[in-house]
Amino acid sequence: MASKGPEGEHPSVTLFRQYLRIRTVHPEPDYGAVVAFLEERAHQLGLGCQKVEVAPGRVVTVLTWPGTNPRLSSLLLNSHTDVVPVFKEHWSHDPFEAFKDAEGYIYARGAQDMKCVSIQYLEAVRRLKVEGHHFPRTIHMTFVPDEEIGGHGGMELFVQRPEFQALRAGFALDEGLANPTDAFTVYYSERSIWWVRVTSTGKPGHASLFTEDTAAEKLHKVVSSILAFREKERQRLQSNPHLKLGAVTTVNLTKLEGGVAINVVPATLSASFDIRLAPDVDLKAFEEQLQSWCQAAGEGVTFEFVQKFTEPRVTSTDDSDPWWAAFSGVFKDMNLTLEPEIFPAATDSRYLRKVGVPALGFSPMNCTPRLPHDHDERLHEAVFLRGVDIYTRLLPALASVPALPSDS
Repeated sequence: MASKGPEGEHPSVTLFRQYLRIRTVHPEPDYGAVVAFLEERAHQLGLGCQKVEVAPGRVVTVLTWPGTNPRLSSLLLNSHTDVVPVFKEHWSHDPFEAFKDAEGYIYARGAQDMKCVSIQYLEAVRRLKVEGHHFPRTIHMTFVPDEEIGGHGGMELFVQRPEFQALRAGFALDEGLANPTDAFTVYYSERSIWWVRVTSTGKPGHASLFTEDTAAEKLHKVVSSILAFREKERQRLQSNPHLKLGAVTTVNLTKLEGGVAINVVPATLSASFDIRLAPDVDLKAFEEQLQSWCQAAGEGVTFEFVQKFTEPRVTSTDDSDPWWAAFSGVFKDMNLTLEPEIFPAATDSRYLRKVGVPALGFSPMNCTPRLPHDHDERLHEAVFLRGVDIYTRLLPALASVPALPSDS
C-alpha cells in the first residue's frame, strides 16, 4: 500500500479528486485540461503517450505500457473523460469541488461515471510498474471524448482510424455500473438504441368542428400500440425475477411536436420514442412491427429513425473462452461474486464490439447505490481503493493470456 498523502489521504484518492475537478462537463467540456493531465501521468509513469484528434477539438489520448511479446494482441482499457451536465441547486456540495465528507464519500460529477475507472486504471498500472512487473501483452489505456453525447465525436470515429488498428486490441474493458449488493456486475452486451419519430398527417380545420381523419386521431392509434407493447415488456420484467432490465426492450415516449394554434386542428403531428432493444430481438421483425402499427393507424402515418444501431454483439462469458476465464478467475481467487448482465443503456463498448473487439463493461463498485447522472453523484473512497486493488489483479491476468489463434 502506498504512503498516505496530504492530511492522511491516500495519494490515489488525492489524484482521483484532482481529476474530478477538471470540468469536462457538456456542452463545453475542457478537454485540453484532461489531455494535459494525462500527459503528465504518462510522463510520471514512464508510459508512451499518443494523441489522436478524431474531430476538431476532440482528442483520444492513448497511454501505452509495452508488453514483452509484441506479436500478441493487446489489452485495451477504455474510459471516457466527459461528464453530463449538473443542476447545482440540487447538490449538497459543489459538483466540481470533489468534496469528501467525514464518512469518506466523494461528491462530484463523474465520481461513478466514469472518472473513477480512469484513475483506477492508472493507479493499478503504477503499482504494477513499481513492483517491477512485465507482461506478455501490451496494455493500452484509451481516454476518449464525447461518450455522454453518443460517442460520435469519440470512439465511433476512433475505431475507424489507422491509429486504432495499430493498437491491435484483442480484448477490452470499458465502463459498467455500481451494484448496491455485495456482488460486482459485469456487462457482456448492450441493447440497441433506436430513436424513432412517428409523423402523422391528416385533415386540418377549425377546432370547433368534428374534423374527420385528423393527424391527432391517427397518431393516438400508433402511440397506443407502441405503449401497449411497452406495458407487455414491463410486465414481463416484473413477473420474472430472473430477468434484468437489459434483457427486455424498453420504450418511452419522449417528445410530442406539432400544432400552430390552440383553435386550429393541425395537419401534422409527431411523436418521438426512445427504444432500447434487447440483444435477442429480431431487429428486422421489430421494424416491420413498427411499420404495421403505422399502417394500421391510417394513411399518412410514417416513421423515421433519428438513431438506429443494428449490430448488437455479445462478448463470450463461457468458461472455455480464455479472456473470460482470465477475467472471472480473478474474482474466484478473490472470493468475490460476479454477476454477468446485459447493459441497459449504451456505452462505447458497442463500437469496440462492432469492429470485432470483445469487450466487458466493468466498474468495480459494489455496496454502492447507482448514481450516474444523478444529483449528489458520489463514491466512497474505500470502494474506490478496493477497485484499484481489483484492477491490480485483473491486469496481470488479462495481459498474460497465452497466445490465441486470433493473435496470428
